[in-house]
Amino acid sequence: MEQGNKRPETMERITTPELAQAFIEEQIAAMKEQIGDKKVLLALSGGVDSSVTAALLIKAVGTQLVCVHVNHGLLRKGEPEQVIKVFREQMGANLIYVDAVDRFLDKLAGVSDPETKRKIIGKEFIDVFAEEAEKLEGIRFLAQGTIYPDILESEKGIKAHHNVGGMPEKFDFELVEPVKLLYKDEVRVVGKALGLPDSMVYRQPFPGPGLGVRCVGAITRDRLEAVRESDAILREEFGRDGYDNDVWQYFTIVPDFRSTGIRDGERCFEWPCVIRAINTLDAVTAEPAELDWPFVQRLTERITHEVPGINRVLWDVTPKPTATIEWE
Repeated sequence: MEQGNKRPETMERITTPELAQAFIEEQIAAMKEQIGDKKVLLALSGGVDSSVTAALLIKAVGTQLVCVHVNHGLLRKGEPEQVIKVFREQMGANLIYVDAVDRFLDKLAGVSDPETKRKIIGKEFIDVFAEEAEKLEGIRFLAQGTIYPDILESEKGIKAHHNVGGMPEKFDFELVEPVKLLYKDEVRVVGKALGLPDSMVYRQPFPGPGLGVRCVGAITRDRLEAVRESDAILREEFGRDGYDNDVWQYFTIVPDFRSTGIRDGERCFEWPCVIRAINTLDAVTAEPAELDWPFVQRLTERITHEVPGINRVLWDVTPKPTATIEWE
């Protein structure tokens, strides 16, 4: 492990606003010294790690930071709008918004294999990001929301930790990774201290391919919309009942098959929507969360009546193992 990538044993766990503030000031000074008057590029997803990285850089170098938000069409309802509102409108960030929805969904049309889907999404993201980088002048640094578990996992060979790994070699960028020695809980404390909204700071774990792995099988626009709308209802209801504080992760899946149902007195042939709600400490194992039956009934009522194309709701109560957390 590189010396700069090892968390010092003496480093105190960031648990309070005061410790977060001290970390923020230390990082701002370090980044000002590293970056000077040059420009920095950051892929801003709206997740907590990239959002905290962006907020720290805005404080350190202002509009020398260029944020690129790529909307690949696989984000949750309202997320691209929130990124624009928080960073461009509230923080005055130099933000480039790229609407690449058609580009991604056209490439994914007819592709049902999960790994192939992931590879297409990853490659396309790098291509879009590289195209935006080519249009800009004076970029010397690439900022990334790498956190300490990413580094530990890459050391063990579990996964590559660079969020935008695979950038073409012609971009000889130096990395800026202000939160690389922090654990996830610490990143959240720092995010709160920076004034980011709770919906960003406490955003649930979200896979890189986004809703693409929850629209099981070959992605179609109508079924992807069913995932997005059912997920929005689920999040709204979990927040209303306080489950959002008790359940580690919850989401919906819409698989690629239909079943017979009845709507408005007529036979219908529509998709099922699967509810997944789990608790875990480390994501290595996971247990299904216990939900009150009246709550599940209310979810069913709303999803089947408000989301076009869904006539059944299923509840996945399988632990990990034998299941994984996501379906793909």
